[in-house]
Amino acid sequence: MKITNIEACPVWGGARNFLFVIVDTDEGIYGIGEAGLTGRELAVMGALEHFKPLLVGQDPFRIEHIWQLLFRGGFFPAGRVISSAISAIDIALWDLKGKALGVPIYELLGGLVRDKVICYPHNSGGGAEDGGEITPLVESFLQSKEEGWKFVRWGLPHLKNNLLNPRQSVRVALKQFQAVREAIGDDIEITFDVHTRLDLADVVTFCREVEKFQPFFIEDPLRCENPDSFKTLRTRTGVPLAAGEQFSSKWEFRQLIEEEWIDYARIDLCIIGGFTEARKIAGWCETHYINLALHNPLGPVSSAACLQMNLATSNFGVQEQPRRTGTVLTDVVPVQPEWQDGYLLPSTRPGLGIEFDREAAKKQPFQLFEPPHLTRPDGSITNW
Repeated sequence: MKITNIEACPVWGGARNFLFVIVDTDEGIYGIGEAGLTGRELAVMGALEHFKPLLVGQDPFRIEHIWQLLFRGGFFPAGRVISSAISAIDIALWDLKGKALGVPIYELLGGLVRDKVICYPHNSGGGAEDGGEITPLVESFLQSKEEGWKFVRWGLPHLKNNLLNPRQSVRVALKQFQAVREAIGDDIEITFDVHTRLDLADVVTFCREVEKFQPFFIEDPLRCENPDSFKTLRTRTGVPLAAGEQFSSKWEFRQLIEEEWIDYARIDLCIIGGFTEARKIAGWCETHYINLALHNPLGPVSSAACLQMNLATSNFGVQEQPRRTGTVLTDVVPVQPEWQDGYLLPSTRPGLGIEFDREAAKKQPFQLFEPPHLTRPDGSITNW
């Protein structure tokens, strides 16, 4: 079997783009992957064009070899753009191999270690659109609880017009935390995303104050460029910390894992380098008792890949699942993982266990889209 083509399939989903990648072979078997780096899909597609001549004619079963070729073959080590392209190809190769052998990817990764994968949704309310009001947020959480979710999640609120006043946001978030915990009780877990928007002083204040509400974790409390900052934060709070969604290689995770500055690794399969790189990081995390909370803000292919990984990985915490599967891009991905009562369930279908409709994908072509930009009241840029 030989690779015959690499096809990028950008799909407009109504509010954002999804970038899927197809690896075709001369035996008619294909694999499907998904790339991360939302808002910079054209850059990733450019990297894919560079990869095509390297991949056509290759044996698709040589997944590790291909990963090394793409990561190291251009002399400059892969950064986020190139690693996102590698991720999509790697996921597609694992999907292809599973289809060729007639088994789910989790069987290739060692088999099931659990019967189902618990997930958390993205809740709405409490943000700029409603002025940080608590009632819409609580209503969203109560609805999730009624639907069967065992987790709730929201992020650091900001003002209208994409303004972020850090201290004000912390005060609003603390009020939200108290109201949420009182409304949903102690049996529902809380995850909260700072989204790298705060500096160390405000993060320390926030993390200390929310400890009493027993969150499952606080996500991305600091920017990722200088992991040393987590060393300072780790000693000043007892709240569980989760980070890593912006990393593009095992080397970027090194300090956070080796120094045990985080409790949950937010690996993004669609940026980190696919299953091949993620499995190496997961094993490393296991030696430090760090569990996985895979970053999954993307589409159905990413959800299916995360599910396969989590089904076969022992050190698992929770899977990010913005919405129930089978509710987005159902024409493009007509067969998606099954969601039931807050969990995703394994399938015996080969590869990723999904189906992809190329013709439907072409009917929703790419649209140029720029993610939001946050500023502080003085006009300076801050992280979104």
